[in-house]
Amino acid sequence: MWCSRPAFQFKYYGFIISMVNIGNIQLPEFPLLLAPMEDVSDPPFRYVCKQNGADLMYSEFISSEGLIRDAIKSKKKLDFSEFERPFGVQIFGGDEEAMALSARIVDAVQPDLLDINFGCPVKKVVCKGAGAAILKDVDQMVRLTQAVVNSTSMPVTVKTRLGWDDNSRNILEVAKRLQDTGIKALTIHGRTRAQLYKGEADWTLIADVKNDQHIRIPIFGNGDIDSPQKASNYKNSYGVDGIMIGRAAIGYPWIFNEIKHYLQTGELLEPPTVEERVEVCRTHLIKSVEWKGPTLGILEMRRHYTNYLKGLPHIRDYRLKLVTVKTLQEVELILEEIREKYEGFVPQVETVLLPPLPLSACAY
Repeated sequence: MWCSRPAFQFKYYGFIISMVNIGNIQLPEFPLLLAPMEDVSDPPFRYVCKQNGADLMYSEFISSEGLIRDAIKSKKKLDFSEFERPFGVQIFGGDEEAMALSARIVDAVQPDLLDINFGCPVKKVVCKGAGAAILKDVDQMVRLTQAVVNSTSMPVTVKTRLGWDDNSRNILEVAKRLQDTGIKALTIHGRTRAQLYKGEADWTLIADVKNDQHIRIPIFGNGDIDSPQKASNYKNSYGVDGIMIGRAAIGYPWIFNEIKHYLQTGELLEPPTVEERVEVCRTHLIKSVEWKGPTLGILEMRRHYTNYLKGLPHIRDYRLKLVTVKTLQEVELILEEIREKYEGFVPQVETVLLPPLPLSACAY
């Protein structure tokens, strides 16, 4: 059953019965987290996700070595606005001293928490002994985590995977040992590093961690959540404290409020109209230009148009125009033309498993 979108769709629904705490950070009951996605989760993208109901989000993952070298790209990823709070910065690396020092650097920009990436499967990261490579050496994972926890006053959280491969799905051991270092929450992606983003995420092991009597910190699940129905099913089936959403939010930030509404009422919100899609796309575009400048802001926005316009018939020619024009005014004119042509049309959302992202835009 569909119901119309209420006027307060950008606000939390209903009353908060209980809270999920990450250290001193209070989140709503069953919070929805936006995954840190390289080349996707920049401030403009996070802005529209926050507008549409994301409860907690993170920076793109940042190299600890890049931070301590004062690399411009790494420093730029520390940017965030007050509107985004509560907000976490995610770092990765394989050296204890570099991780500790980068934690102090992050401390200076005063986000709400610091997250450690032990899940990135990309070869260039793994080959440096960082990201998911740490899953092969739990003792080293513990040392790196302890070094970060000891170097900051912020709550420290971790995002990781089930294990390195099917022969080492050691996430329960990992969770217990990381909890002992003092981390305040753990997000688990339901795949091994060997799987990359192939096959279905296995949430049964995530549930085993959540239901273990020794685990006292919040456990968030991640992997394949692409509809309100699936979010509700996984919440009830696996008992996690909240879920992290990545791919499903790209070009569709409405997913957060849709899930919240469904959990509250059991009803599906109507899909966003073309007018709503164009308006959010335009907001994303303007924020991109404000943050990156007119040239880079327009260039990097091109990757998002296909997702925002998904489901519109005969949209190919407009997409081609959008990825070739070079000025903000030209892009806005095309978006307005799309809005007028498809006025009143409501693209239907297919609740199917989303295809993997290219590894250059992974949800880490």
